[in-house]
Amino acid sequence: MTSRKKAALLAGAAAVALTLAGCAGGGSSGGGGGSAEAPSGDKPYIALVSKGFQHQFWQAVKEGAENKAEELGVDITFEGPASETEVDNQLTMLQSAIDKKPDAIGYAALDPEACIPLMEAAESAKIPVVQFDAGCNSDYPVSIAKTDSLGAGALAADHMAELIGEKGEVAIVGHSQINSTGVERRDGFVDQIEEKYPDIEIVDIQYGDGDHLKSADIAKAMIAAHPDLKGIYGTNEGSAIGVVNAVSELGIEEGELTVIGFDSGQAQIDAITNGLMAGAITQNPIGIGEQTVQAAFDAIEGNTPPEVIDTGYFWYDKENMEDEEIAAVLYK
Repeated sequence: MTSRKKAALLAGAAAVALTLAGCAGGGSSGGGGGSAEAPSGDKPYIALVSKGFQHQFWQAVKEGAENKAEELGVDITFEGPASETEVDNQLTMLQSAIDKKPDAIGYAALDPEACIPLMEAAESAKIPVVQFDAGCNSDYPVSIAKTDSLGAGALAADHMAELIGEKGEVAIVGHSQINSTGVERRDGFVDQIEEKYPDIEIVDIQYGDGDHLKSADIAKAMIAAHPDLKGIYGTNEGSAIGVVNAVSELGIEEGELTVIGFDSGQAQIDAITNGLMAGAITQNPIGIGEQTVQAAFDAIEGNTPPEVIDTGYFWYDKENMEDEEIAAVLYK
């Protein structure tokens, strides 16, 4: 029996910890769970409601938003639920933001349907809405700053195929079946594999809600059910670190299972450096935050921002992490 198959039966020792970082910055800011106070003063006020607050990705978005707010001379609040499964909590935050009558709102939708009535409420209040990361199925928002998640998923598929020799079984640990980022990162990967790599079979797709503990359990079950599995793709920060933790706990040796992630953050950077993860797709979260505040400011000023602002995506691994272009979009 190979060490890989033994590992499918026995969970071993230490896991890679998911690094959670808070970051302080200028302007007003909220956290996970509470309602941020509207700033008082003469500056334009933009209320930002995120999909979450716990992952380093959202802290980087917040940093970018605060940087742009300081540059433009506007006040912002930035808040999001503690978990990206807390749709009702996020909707309460959005309603609270509308009630504060800000000059504009920035919103990243957890559920593209549940937010529609609140988009109608914002429209009735004549508050312009810009979106970031993931949109609401409403015609009211004027702009969205986001990653091309279909293209990013396809890029992940190309690298997975290259790393496993364009043949074998792979699986996906996704973070959402509802949210557009989860759907598109999955579909971009699946469509690319089916179109370009006929000798690769996707044997399982499951969802861990972006929670690293739940995602680790899912990955362990996948590995046990498919002993010939050659690769696993995790579609966001929590999903990917969950897969890495599973590999570490099962004692799977480097090179026996190819793990590819999405987003960066210190935990994934460390996993790549240590050989537990082959590489990942990084977005440009600071750019997303900057572009969201810029689009909201443009809307306040009566200008029309671009309908879609593509903030880019990049593959990074041990070989290119120090490259200037890549290092600029990794967040620690």
